[in-house]
Amino acid sequence: MPEGDTVFQTARRQDEALAGLVLTGFELRVPKLAAADLTGETVHEVVAVGKHLFHRIGDWSLHSHLKMEGSWRLVRPEQRWPRPAFQARAVLHAASLTSIGFELGITELLPRAEEHTVTDRLGPDLLGADWSDASAAEAARRLEAHPADPVFAAVLDQTNLAGVGNVYANELCFLRGILPTTPVAEVDAAAVVSLARRLLLANRDRFPRVTTGDTRPGRRSWVYGRTGQPCLRCGTTLLGGELGKPGQERVVTWCPVCQV
Repeated sequence: MPEGDTVFQTARRQDEALAGLVLTGFELRVPKLAAADLTGETVHEVVAVGKHLFHRIGDWSLHSHLKMEGSWRLVRPEQRWPRPAFQARAVLHAASLTSIGFELGITELLPRAEEHTVTDRLGPDLLGADWSDASAAEAARRLEAHPADPVFAAVLDQTNLAGVGNVYANELCFLRGILPTTPVAEVDAAAVVSLARRLLLANRDRFPRVTTGDTRPGRRSWVYGRTGQPCLRCGTTLLGGELGKPGQERVVTWCPVCQV
């Protein structure tokens, strides 16, 4: 599932391309929304909140979530679509380009005034323009409200803080020198929140994502995706498994020496 920085980049590309354009066509290829039509409306902006995207069009907000397989792509009139048409869930036509949401995990149309019904469920957005010391304190408080939860699972819970995905959950545990199974009660929640925001900010404007400072292939992450390989810090073979609530397990990798 895309991390918050990936969703932020998607929103920025969509906003730069679409903001100010009048839609010449609008399709939502979801049965319950098949009759929705915002043709003639203006795209005001596209924003990300955590892992959620909002295309603000007229008085409406097209809310989407990429989940595992989703993406938003921009094509010019003369270009072929980059993915099969049957995967399209949302198609926004303008005179100069088309924006297509493929295999979106969530596709819904909300009145602009009701966006809060989505965002109220989320913790503070690590990449939010309104991030403040109060936001950081609230995110730490939310983590601390679940003292028995493994820190790996707690930072993935979007109701605690919004934007951390599996990559950052793994990297955060390594960089803090703690096992993913460590209960929240035994970690410095404020330090975890601070590091999470710094990591996302560092990668918000670049691709590919790097958490080690080394941009060479195979050395861009400390532990994520490296189970069975040597630790980049101490050389010990990295261990791996799954962790999370039943049905919500995520792949986890750790160093048995650097993380205790």
